Amino acid sequence: MDTYTVLLVDDEEEVIQVIMKKIDWEGLGFSVIGYANNGVKALEMVEEYQPDVVMTDIKMPYMDGLELSHRIKTEFPAAKILLFTGFDEFEYAKEAVHLEVEEYILKPVNSVELTDVFTHLKIKLDQEISEKRSVAVLQKYYMESLPLLQANFYSTLIEGRIREEDIPKYLSDYQISLTGPYFCCLVVHTSSTQVPQDMNPLLLATSVQKQAEERLGEKWRARCFSYLGNTVMIVQLKNENEVPELTDECDRFCRYARRIIGAVVTVGIGQVCGNIPELAQSYSSAREAVSYRGLYGASRAINIKEIAPQETGEPELMNDAEMSVLFKKIRLGSREEIIGAVNRYVDHMSASAKSLKQHHIAVMELLNALYRFSMNNEISIEQFSGDMKDLYSNIPNLGPDALRKWLADISLSFHDKLSIARNRSTKSIVYKAEEYVHSNYANEGLSLDDICEALGVSNSYFSTIFKKETGNSFVGYLTDYRMERASRLLIETNEKSYIIARSVGYTDPNYFSYVFKRKFGVSPSKYRTEHAESDK
Repeated sequence: MDTYTVLLVDDEEEVIQVIMKKIDWEGLGFSVIGYANNGVKALEMVEEYQPDVVMTDIKMPYMDGLELSHRIKTEFPAAKILLFTGFDEFEYAKEAVHLEVEEYILKPVNSVELTDVFTHLKIKLDQEISEKRSVAVLQKYYMESLPLLQANFYSTLIEGRIREEDIPKYLSDYQISLTGPYFCCLVVHTSSTQVPQDMNPLLLATSVQKQAEERLGEKWRARCFSYLGNTVMIVQLKNENEVPELTDECDRFCRYARRIIGAVVTVGIGQVCGNIPELAQSYSSAREAVSYRGLYGASRAINIKEIAPQETGEPELMNDAEMSVLFKKIRLGSREEIIGAVNRYVDHMSASAKSLKQHHIAVMELLNALYRFSMNNEISIEQFSGDMKDLYSNIPNLGPDALRKWLADISLSFHDKLSIARNRSTKSIVYKAEEYVHSNYANEGLSLDDICEALGVSNSYFSTIFKKETGNSFVGYLTDYRMERASRLLIETNEKSYIIARSVGYTDPNYFSYVFKRKFGVSPSKYRTEHAESDK
């Protein structure tokens, strides 16, 4: 039996305490994860805990229950909402219906009535999850996969094996609409090792594909198909500026899949392209983005342009599988794994060359691939140019051991340069964000969306790296900075609290006092008095 989580929201704590004590939550199949006394705090808790049910009052300070419900339904559509209030007004009821609220309950809350509401809600939640987890439904999803001809066309397209002049005929014959004007490949990877108990991994992946089609397909005009054990989606964009929004929606989908059907899903987002033949490169970079889950974590979306802005794919000339493995290890592997990949490549090259001429050609291809890799990833290799010139001129005298050592040295150097570039890029984004806050903290509407739009990155990626670098969320950092500025103004000026509140981005002086007291443990006026006395 599933146990569902509940968040209670009311500015009257005694009401919350009564509800918590009078209801047999465990017996009903629910657990209360916490409560909030205003809509702003509730939204923070919803973001952190993602409860199944939010039961909220309507009339509250800072953010009322209707605005909270609207935000929850927009960002967390799977959550169920119960509204309760002492204001029996038709407008409220009408808005609640518009928001698809489960129940509209009048105060005072009756324990018998509330028990009945949660009993029915438990049945509804069980039915919804049962439908998503049902083996019969998963089998149905599997049988309803895309028609074979369309799937074969998509697979061949991302492999780069369709001539550009043939594409219009295929699109017409298979009734496929790819109008763009921009395109991007998504690789949806479902873990086959982290699956719910008694669940078939293949059926789980099929369910994820179906859910991805339902939640992402219509808005992004996506074409969805299975390829090499993953779900691949070809999405269509109106302009390149939509990519951060796409990334955030994919990130929310990953968390949704983890919560509802128990799947660990990573979505790799490839490069944006302006024509259909370039989808092969977009797919390659999306697959590469998924491989970064070891660095950035699973159950999230990873945009290749955000996590590796200088890394734009593997060299096209090299079809050697061993070289592809080596480049992947240079990007993501340990130093020991890189050395191992170098050894395998040199061994493979030596075994394949049947003559001196073939050996010369293989070494030339290696050098060309390394040059292309360095250019694609914007790695400066001036320090190696002398070695490479010598290598070109001394190929007949270069034995396997010398080649092995040289290739290991340059591979490790590339690895170090890529790591430094990634770290520098991350620190640059965080520094720019902090500077943006320092310049705009007085703007009451300053939000995570604003900072991400200014930086040109997705909310999910920015939130991850900002928390990793600073140890604080963006909202937490903004609040702390505002409180720091406010505390200094209280000590250094004689301005009234409401003026100081406005100067640090708070139009509501009561909410400013609430946040200030939560930070420093005393009200603004008392803080000023205490510090004035300590200065005497």
